[in-house]
Amino acid sequence: MNILIIIAAVLISLAIGIVAGIIYRKKVAESKIQGAENEAQRLIDLAKKEAENLKKEEIFKAKEEIMNSRKELDQEIKERRGEVKKQEARLIQKEENLDKRTENLEKKEKEAQREMEDIERQKEEITQLLDQEMVELQKIASLSKEEAKAQILSKMDKELTAEKATLIREKEQKAKEDAIKNAKEILTYAVQKCAADHSQETTVSIVTLPNDDMKGRIIGREGRNIKALETLTGIDLIIDDTPEAVVLSGFDPLRREVAKIALEKLIDDGRIHPAKIEEMVEKAKEEVDTTIKDEGERAVLETGVIGLHPDVVKLIGKLKYRTSYGQNVLNHSIEVSNLARIMAEELGLDPKLARRAGLLHDIGKALDHDMEGTHVEIGVEVLKKYKENPIVINAVEAHHGDVEPKTLEAVLVQAADAISASRPGARRETVEAYIKRLQNLEEIADSFDGVEKSFAIQAGREIRIMVKPERVSDDKMTILARDVAKRIENEMDYPGQIKVNIIRETRVIDYAK
Repeated sequence: MNILIIIAAVLISLAIGIVAGIIYRKKVAESKIQGAENEAQRLIDLAKKEAENLKKEEIFKAKEEIMNSRKELDQEIKERRGEVKKQEARLIQKEENLDKRTENLEKKEKEAQREMEDIERQKEEITQLLDQEMVELQKIASLSKEEAKAQILSKMDKELTAEKATLIREKEQKAKEDAIKNAKEILTYAVQKCAADHSQETTVSIVTLPNDDMKGRIIGREGRNIKALETLTGIDLIIDDTPEAVVLSGFDPLRREVAKIALEKLIDDGRIHPAKIEEMVEKAKEEVDTTIKDEGERAVLETGVIGLHPDVVKLIGKLKYRTSYGQNVLNHSIEVSNLARIMAEELGLDPKLARRAGLLHDIGKALDHDMEGTHVEIGVEVLKKYKENPIVINAVEAHHGDVEPKTLEAVLVQAADAISASRPGARRETVEAYIKRLQNLEEIADSFDGVEKSFAIQAGREIRIMVKPERVSDDKMTILARDVAKRIENEMDYPGQIKVNIIRETRVIDYAK
């Protein structure tokens, strides 16, 4: 019982202590909260005071800045007013000066008017005096004014005519001398800069054989192999006593090249019979076509000519297998293109147009074995078909003098063609034979009645005949040209064709001295 009372007393004491502690802590916390609130209020009051002070300071600074700005503005306004007053003063001064100038000008104008009136009066007096003198002179000279004027003008005209004629002759002579000198320099420069080798080609090709036994295999049983090869290529095979060689003969270089390639392939293969021959001929044709295309592209790239139709490029490549007077036409065309370009650059002309016309000038020779007409006519027809530049077409048409050149580039193509064709080695015939052929041409022309002088030009491709106008009429010229052409055909051997050009001229020359 006592223990329970003690435990109860202890528990009651603990409870009372806990309650007392809680009450104490509450009072302590309330005291701290009150102290914090007081401190916060104090800080707030302090901040308000500082803010008021800062506000007053900023307001004071702003007022000071406003005052300073007002002072600066007042100063600027004063300066501007001073400048305006100065400008007003200057304007006033200028107006006064203008007024003075205006007055002076008015005075000068009045003086000038008076002087003009005096001049007019003097002119009238002079005119009257001149009229009186003219009347006196007419009485003395017994000539009217118009008659005297006509005589003076006639005399002056004669003097001026003589002077003009002399001056024109001198200028023409100097221009000719300068032109010849410049032309020689340009031609020499072009020839030196564009060097080329020329090889003489013939109408035969030689195929080397590994041994003479191969000849029998090429001929075949009863000649069937050689007949098949000749039929498919159109080329004659000459198998004779020449050791280890077969000669291919034909005027068409393309066919001859096909036959040569096909025969070489057959020899390498070793199987020679009609079916194999036909196969090899087809392969050779394809190989030649590829070579033609490659050569055309090479020529175009080498000369820098662009924009050509692919068919025209192939025709250019075909010129590799065409020769003229022993000169390879493709190499000749490239050389003419380069020569024409160099001369065009020296003369300040269009080098692109010149080299294009030079490359295409002999394009007709790629087809002259297959088509009727001269290579010039064929070339012009081909270029018109592919819508080539009319200037280039004229240069092609005029490069042998068939028509008159319309541009200086066409004249350059003529010159370049003549240079290339006249290089040493470009012609198969010897110099002696060449000169003899030209002499024969001139002798045939000179033998006709009425011929005054003849000239073989264009490397023997043209004979130009000057006739006496009093002995050969215009109608007889046609007959004479035909007779000369017929006699040349009958008495001479020559490649290509020769143009007979007859000129009848009546010339009158006089000089005013």
